[in-house]
Amino acid sequence: MPVLKPRHLCAMAAAVVLTATVPATAASAADAAALREVLFVGNNWDGTADVIKSSGDLAKIGRINVVPDKDARMAEINADPIKWIYFMAIRNSVGEGHDQFVDDMYSTPDGKSVVVSRPSFADVVSIDLATGKINWRFKVSGYRADHMAVSPDGTRVAVSASTANTVHVLNINTGQQLGSFATGDKPHENIFSRDGKYIWNMAIGDVNTDSDAPWQDFTKGDRHITVVDATTYKQVKIIDMRDRLNAIGLKDYSDAVRPAVFSPDESKLYFQVSFFNGFFEYDVATDKITRTKTLPKNPATSDDRTTMVNDSRHHGLSMSPDGSKLCVAGTMDDYATVVNRTTLQEGPLVTVSKPYWATVSGDGKSCVVSESGADQVTAIDFATGQKTVSVPVGDHPQRVRLGHVAADWTSPAS
Repeated sequence: MPVLKPRHLCAMAAAVVLTATVPATAASAADAAALREVLFVGNNWDGTADVIKSSGDLAKIGRINVVPDKDARMAEINADPIKWIYFMAIRNSVGEGHDQFVDDMYSTPDGKSVVVSRPSFADVVSIDLATGKINWRFKVSGYRADHMAVSPDGTRVAVSASTANTVHVLNINTGQQLGSFATGDKPHENIFSRDGKYIWNMAIGDVNTDSDAPWQDFTKGDRHITVVDATTYKQVKIIDMRDRLNAIGLKDYSDAVRPAVFSPDESKLYFQVSFFNGFFEYDVATDKITRTKTLPKNPATSDDRTTMVNDSRHHGLSMSPDGSKLCVAGTMDDYATVVNRTTLQEGPLVTVSKPYWATVSGDGKSCVVSESGADQVTAIDFATGQKTVSVPVGDHPQRVRLGHVAADWTSPAS
């Protein structure tokens, strides 16, 4: 494996941008007039995706059924004992007693289709936004699909196959696999660099066991960031936060990197880890964790790690376009807050119910969090830290992504 010197790693990371904060599906200038920017909200337990306005009042525009082939998929699962065992395991572990029908989604650059990863069906599908029918289907390795990312030009989609420790990279229009690469245990988030030359993957390990005490951390598996060349899919760099945490005396903290976001100049990475009510600042050039921010605990939230859903005390992080504010989803603590990036001082703790993701509105003025415990999404103003609006969506919203639909789009017929 080639070893990158700090200046090379910095240069590479300077190209990285978290897809949640900059829409990878931006349309060309010629097509922009025919498209409408929206937010897609994946309702994981519903098997639907709500389409809402990307800014302002976040009013609902329509809804998509992301499991139109549910009967066929269930017939396949029921006919295969191994698939059935994994399907039930997903339901009773990460699904909290529910099936997981949509984890992540991105629209194609032309706004004609939406590509969806479906954990319980272990696949990725492209759905025609006009008809609601499936364009193509790709079965991932193993038995569960997870987070995705789209290349800056919108032509490729990377998806984590979490039980196979693999990331597949697909042609977004055809579903053809262009390549794949190995990861740590349980690959999770994927990030394309801005120039499309690199893919970063975060492996979070086993988050569904009760072996959560610090001394049992070794049972969680191999958790690290894998950086690969997005053309050859060869490994370029491995970043293990275990050594970086140990160096600042935090040996009892998990090294499972959850949501993360880079500063505008991408010299700093801010990331959350399992069990921790807060986040870290990582300096790319020096390869060190430079600041730790511990956020308030909700007195009603148990510190018992086994009670934290999928090991994620806080899960959701985004940044204002000017880089001055961070928005944090305090999942188990039932709040979201805007943090000043210079001082790391948090603003008001906005009460929300089990927030599971944080993104940025289309106009860049608000942080939008999914309230999986209340079946709604809520916007929080970056300038004031105050809630501005909440809108109802489907059952257990998780990922929220910016995308596009046709300007005159309406929901396809059932």
